[in-house]
Amino acid sequence: MPRRTPQFALDRLRTPRRFHGFLKTASVCVLIAGLLSPFSQAMAAEAAPVNAAAAANDYCGGQCSDILPPGENGNATLAQILLNQAFGTQPGHAEDQLGPYAGLPTGYSSLTDAKINDFFNDASFGVPSDQVASTEKPAGRGDVTIVRDKKSGVPHITGTTRYGTEFGAGYAAAEDRLWLMDVFRHVGRGQLTAFAGGAASNQGLEQEFWRNAPYTEADLQGQIDNAVAKAGPRGRQALADVNAYLAGVNAYIDASDSGRYFPGEYVLTGHKDAITNAGTIEHFKVTDLVALASVIGSLFGSGGGGEVNNALSLLAAQAKYGVQEGTKVWESFRERNDPEAVLTVHDGRSFPYATKPDSAQGEALPDAGSVTQEPLVYDRTGSAATSAAKGASTTAAKTSLSSARRGMSNALVVGGKSTASGHPVAVFGPQTGYFAPQLLMLQEIQGPGISARGASFAGLSMYVELGRGQDYSWSATTSGQDIIDTYAVELCQDDYHYLYHGACTAMDKVEQTNSWKPTVADGTAAGSYTMRVWRTKYGPVEYRATVGGKKVAYTTLRSSFLHEADSIIGFQMLNDPDYVKGPQDFQQATQHINFTFNWFYADSSHVAYYNSGDNPVRASGVDAEFPVWARQGYEWRNWDPATNTADYTPASAHPNSVDQDYYVSWNNKQALDYATASWGDGSVHRGNLLEDRVKKLVAAGGVTRASLTRAMADAALADLRAEDVLPELLKVIDSSAVTDSTAAAAVSKLQAWVTAGAKRTETSAGSKAYANADAIRILDAWWPLLVKAEFEPGLGSDLYAAITNNLPIDESPSAGHGPTGSHAGSAFQYGWWSYVDKDIRTVLGEQVSGPLAQKYCGGGSLSACRDVLISTLKQAAGMTAAQVYPGDDQCSAGDQWCADSIVQRALGGIKHGKISWQNRPTFQQVVEYTSHR
Repeated sequence: MPRRTPQFALDRLRTPRRFHGFLKTASVCVLIAGLLSPFSQAMAAEAAPVNAAAAANDYCGGQCSDILPPGENGNATLAQILLNQAFGTQPGHAEDQLGPYAGLPTGYSSLTDAKINDFFNDASFGVPSDQVASTEKPAGRGDVTIVRDKKSGVPHITGTTRYGTEFGAGYAAAEDRLWLMDVFRHVGRGQLTAFAGGAASNQGLEQEFWRNAPYTEADLQGQIDNAVAKAGPRGRQALADVNAYLAGVNAYIDASDSGRYFPGEYVLTGHKDAITNAGTIEHFKVTDLVALASVIGSLFGSGGGGEVNNALSLLAAQAKYGVQEGTKVWESFRERNDPEAVLTVHDGRSFPYATKPDSAQGEALPDAGSVTQEPLVYDRTGSAATSAAKGASTTAAKTSLSSARRGMSNALVVGGKSTASGHPVAVFGPQTGYFAPQLLMLQEIQGPGISARGASFAGLSMYVELGRGQDYSWSATTSGQDIIDTYAVELCQDDYHYLYHGACTAMDKVEQTNSWKPTVADGTAAGSYTMRVWRTKYGPVEYRATVGGKKVAYTTLRSSFLHEADSIIGFQMLNDPDYVKGPQDFQQATQHINFTFNWFYADSSHVAYYNSGDNPVRASGVDAEFPVWARQGYEWRNWDPATNTADYTPASAHPNSVDQDYYVSWNNKQALDYATASWGDGSVHRGNLLEDRVKKLVAAGGVTRASLTRAMADAALADLRAEDVLPELLKVIDSSAVTDSTAAAAVSKLQAWVTAGAKRTETSAGSKAYANADAIRILDAWWPLLVKAEFEPGLGSDLYAAITNNLPIDESPSAGHGPTGSHAGSAFQYGWWSYVDKDIRTVLGEQVSGPLAQKYCGGGSLSACRDVLISTLKQAAGMTAAQVYPGDDQCSAGDQWCADSIVQRALGGIKHGKISWQNRPTFQQVVEYTSHR
């Protein structure tokens, strides 16, 4: 399956034919009456307003805001789905955050602090009495109340007991995201097709996740047992919280079933009958939450992997240039520790991790042409095989989630010395993709030992995972440091036995068989297949090859494998007002999170940063970039295969900081000498868009919430190539030397765009047409042409293709081939921006720190490079909009705005409209605290 944000076949949910007539007759009224939304029926139980406006524990002074499109309500009854698909009507609070979110690109230039909540929600604690939409005592409990506000329908959960508080959190989660929670517990178990139908994209999704976390029920339960035992009193409290949360979820399932206002997708996928109410919605159990956590951890917090691809590109470089020069070339493209890379911790401190050893030990590079991917699918019947399930590949080009091609979140944090008020200001949030309903949900939780508001992943919302406490806010970006290693296990006896410490040992076979029936959701025929993973003590088998003629299996071992549940303790601490009272407490809390994230903090006086993750201590001489032999001398230090535990680097060795002047992060490099698994951390990175703007604000001083938000929004509309690379390309071309009229006109348009700010912005709000549209089209067409023409002649086709497998050349907003796919919003995370920048500056004779090993454009000749650029520019300028933007299931060919547009990919039956492109977090906070406890 392509490395991209998952796109479910669930977005194909369609109205079953037997319900079409209801939309044309009065029968729809009967259907609606019988399938009322929980927002109109269950929540109307109490109308008495609750005044929680002046919360005594809120120290933000009305200066905390947040936003999470499309809307808080992610559940829809069958009637609401039918009406949405027939007439476009929306359930209450299903998309009311989409408009303000979409409006920022055309409204940010005149933004003031007073106007921030035109584009964000007020994230103060509590709900003013005149803003209470409803109150509810879930399941009639007297120890918890759920209040929802009028503006966004966010649940504000207040409990007098810890159990009641968590019960309310579970109940509210099910009210807002029951169907999505059910989808993801099945994805985590590799059972999506059996649950939602056998569409090809459903198959590909469950295969990708299950390959990386092929857990049995015993594995899932073992995670809970181990996490609780390891964490002592906090672990026992976490388990109690989870059980109370599950009780709330299941209470809502029972209530919605008996009241017949459960999500309509259960009818559309055959789990419930709309007429008789026959069928069941299964209760949730504790292992379901571990399955959910394994999906989220794999998707956003599991950096590393890709060692086999790295080996293939290194071998290609050595084949082209010889071992010594080829290795030098490969290292220059890898940019392990590029001196020109933007850093989050920029105070000069070094945090060595996974650095290049002087003399690598234990490397197990494959023999040329021997690598095949381990097949996952067996015994297929019914639907045709998908590309993700076909036979073994001859290359390792299509890696899965372990490739670390995720991340997309950003953070802008400025210390009080540079702000107008003297208090820190932060604008930050995670980019989790655009879905309907959204993967995250908003909530406020107030109860014994818990006081927080913010976003949580649906089904894991017993705590707020990203948001604010009483006098502090926190957020995260994906960091991607390497916690995954590839081991070459020597085979013995047959293909399913391997040497472990000298003994021939059988691999464990883990299988998952799925059968599905035809459903109205996807229209596929009935079918079934079995997924099979072979597990070793060194992790699941991903590839097979030979090394020096010996047959091996390449396995993938990650430190978070069998430990996704461990991170619950860190989130519990972040929600505990008695634990987090300052930046050091925040850092200690995030240290308990084993997923690979950059964490940011702001209160009224301090800012802070910490990089989390269980970073294994590798054996001396092991190069984390490449596969190593599965032998005792190359294992992680004190590694125990029974529990997959080892020695991990101490907290002080993780990039960390308190009260640096400012922090920026857009999935860029964390600190000097700290190795990430990502390629492309070089001179031009998406993080530069934030660095340049925030550094300028800090130098001027007087930073406000509005000015920092404007900086974020400005960067969100910038074309990285046009802002940071195009000026150099135009310098090489030299407009005065261009004689071809087509090329000259293109140069003129591109220069005008750069002068205008190099942004992809509408001519006016809602115009659905770009200013500088021709220039944007030309660059979109030119970039892949120029990169290929610049580098392939020198590298050769094999090495060029191999490095492209490590790092795609382009990820513009319309580039459906990029890691995040079409209509995903996030762009410019992965591309050859730095390579082009360094090469062009070298050809121009400019100073380059950390240059590529050779000159490539025109063979290093300035005049020949100019010819290459002009010829490819002429070709690009001659391409029509329909050629550059060929159209897809969302857009007609040639529609430039639509090709860039953000689509809320449907995970259920409700659809939303497209919005204009912006490169921005999904959930986002704007905060400035006025006081502290």
